[in-house]
Amino acid sequence: MSWLVPALEAAIILVVLLVSPIGLIWFERRLLAAFQDRRGPNRVGPLGLLQPVADGLKLMLKEDWIPPFADRPVFIIAPGIVVITVLLVFGVMPFAPNVHVTDLNVGLLFFLGMTSLGVYSIVLGGWASNSKYSLVGALRAAAQMISYEVPMGVSLVGVVMLAGSFRLGDIVEAQRSVWFCVLQPVGLAIFFIATVAESRRIPFDLPEADSELVQGYHTEYSSMKFALFLVGEYLDIVLVGAVTTALFLGGWHAPWFIPGAAGRLPPLFWFAVKTGVVIVLFIWIRSVLPRFRFDQLMDVGWKVLLPLSLLNLLVTGFIALAL
Repeated sequence: MSWLVPALEAAIILVVLLVSPIGLIWFERRLLAAFQDRRGPNRVGPLGLLQPVADGLKLMLKEDWIPPFADRPVFIIAPGIVVITVLLVFGVMPFAPNVHVTDLNVGLLFFLGMTSLGVYSIVLGGWASNSKYSLVGALRAAAQMISYEVPMGVSLVGVVMLAGSFRLGDIVEAQRSVWFCVLQPVGLAIFFIATVAESRRIPFDLPEADSELVQGYHTEYSSMKFALFLVGEYLDIVLVGAVTTALFLGGWHAPWFIPGAAGRLPPLFWFAVKTGVVIVLFIWIRSVLPRFRFDQLMDVGWKVLLPLSLLNLLVTGFIALAL
């Protein structure tokens, strides 16, 4: 019966994650409305709480149309890949002491591997659609992933140096006295910018730029296949918030700058609050920044983030050896 507790934890995490996009969509729309001085959803249910439910029902009841010119098997499989890869990463995420599905000793490498595989969903979906707009969106997604995966991976080497482990639980424990956002501010900035690009959010939403590509890689998708892409995007936001919390914000540890905070509230509360702060930052960025041009996006990745991440790695190595 040793498998029962991990299986129960996995089931609870899965249910929470699959329901979270509904609440997150409502929260994002209300917060964007507040930032832009308008009302947001406020008609369907109290405070518009039932609007995401209505949108979900609409997507479920729409005709599931597959273009006759599409590559049918790949077209059907592609939307599920992004959801599966994100959910797999949550299997190694330590939410609190002994609250995880599994604690891999290469958890950080597993995260990087799954985020790399997630882009296959976008590329395959755009290619299988057999549409010029979708294909351009897929090519942009592939170039964007390659450009930002490298600095993101290099920015995390400093964290591994300080923690001495690839296990996410060990990395969180290493931040008991001081969080890595204090010791690695440049690494945190690079990692956050790269993850915004990896999740294809504004200002890096070039693969689905509606003003020039209609809807990019998912132009030909409808009904629940389109909904899977949407669910994958919002799960990606939650994943970035959780990973940033674990790697740079002390994970489940209470803020050291609040005296006596550790004993007042459970560790899971602090993990959730920190993840929520990162999610709010994602939404805030969407409300204030315009979309980059594609050449600007590539320049930021290769000419700014990559040299900065290598410099950060060099400085971190010197300091680690000196101490």
